[in-house]
Amino acid sequence: MRKFLLMSVFVLGFMGFVLTPVFGGGGFAPNGNQRKGKYLYRKHCRVCHDGSSAKELSPSSKTMAEWTDTFNNYTTLKCKDEWDKLSHKDLNDIFTYLHEHAYDSPQPATCG
Repeated sequence: MRKFLLMSVFVLGFMGFVLTPVFGGGGFAPNGNQRKGKYLYRKHCRVCHDGSSAKELSPSSKTMAEWTDTFNNYTTLKCKDEWDKLSHKDLNDIFTYLHEHAYDSPQPATCG
């Protein structure tokens, strides 16, 4: 009985550790699809952030740490409602694109 209980606790703990990121329990990590992220950024973000509707924004507008902070705290942004329409996977793809081409990244973007 004791062996069964210990094994059950281990299995449940392991499943929680493995499945939490899969079902959106974690933050954002630069492990998404950069190419898709660039497309989604242009489709959903660049539309407003072109300098006329909202402040101009490109990947090199922020450092890697600033992009991480922005995405982990996006609920404070004015465009939160727009972000809520996107899946966590799509947001992570956008994050990956912006993060990997940030101002201080090894490959900063030269254009949005």
